[in-house]
Amino acid sequence: MSLTSSFWSEEIWLPPNVTWDTFAHDDRFGQFDHLYYPIPAAVVMIAIRLLIERKIFRPLGVYLGLRHSVTSHVTLAHDDTIQQAVKDGATGSYDIAKKTGVEERKVERWIRRNRRKRSKLDKFCETGWRWTFYLFAHVMGILIMWNKPWTWNMLYCWWDYPHHYMDQGIWWYYMVELSFYWSLFFSQFEDVKRKDFLEMFIHHLATISLLVLSWTCHLHRIGSVVLLIHDFADHWLELGKLAKYAKYEKVCDACFVMFVVTWFYTRLGYYPSIVIFSTTVEAGQILQMFPFYYVFNFLLTLLLILHLFWGYLILKVAYKAVTMEDAVEDTRSDSDDSETD
Repeated sequence: MSLTSSFWSEEIWLPPNVTWDTFAHDDRFGQFDHLYYPIPAAVVMIAIRLLIERKIFRPLGVYLGLRHSVTSHVTLAHDDTIQQAVKDGATGSYDIAKKTGVEERKVERWIRRNRRKRSKLDKFCETGWRWTFYLFAHVMGILIMWNKPWTWNMLYCWWDYPHHYMDQGIWWYYMVELSFYWSLFFSQFEDVKRKDFLEMFIHHLATISLLVLSWTCHLHRIGSVVLLIHDFADHWLELGKLAKYAKYEKVCDACFVMFVVTWFYTRLGYYPSIVIFSTTVEAGQILQMFPFYYVFNFLLTLLLILHLFWGYLILKVAYKAVTMEDAVEDTRSDSDDSETD
């Protein structure tokens, strides 16, 4: 048996007595090759993002008094030496330090100081794009999921599994969300650096993996519920950040309250008590388990762990707001390397 055949073994990916032939020639089921569509679509998503940022949120930010991006260049000792090493092809602090003889610590400081700074206008535009998509995804999810029986009763995710046809609305829901998360995966290295960059990197990988796995294993019903839950709170956070950049503090505070309420209810309330309970307990009472189901459930649990981490950060912000120590801001957001004025 070849390595490819071993990897795609039905004994690993599907419940007992179910084969790939069950789905391969029936377009009513989700087809695996459709998962390739969101990758080029992510490029289109990035183009739409650039259009929205430049044509809508940049002019709006300028109207609200936010200033344009600036590039800050700080001259330090050994500046010319390090610049020459970079021009000669040295990359990374270790390589530059080895080539120039400058202490690695000083090279790292030079790199930090000469990194392109991001102004509030840049952050405003990036936040505006995220708010636009999150709000769109939330409304789309509600319209698609409202009349689905598994939205209201999780047992429908397991009854007659895996013989669940792919609803056209669910197909589009997956394609749009996968395109967005692929675009985030590609663009995160150029976006404003976040303090939780590693956690967000893991989150994007886990989300893409969950969507791909749930599609491949025909677990799209539970996958669509997870998508719906995760779209409830984020647009409130992004709207609050837009208001903060524009110095509308009361709007910012109101949005933050809505974000905290919806976030804790959906991600630390409904998600573990309903979704994780169903995938862990109810599914085991109805389904015959198979290896990749455990991988799928592990990824769902990994998302819950990330929720707990972010919940801690959100509580820190809420505590600061209540004790009046600082204005409300998203501690998950920009790193210290970004412009703060």
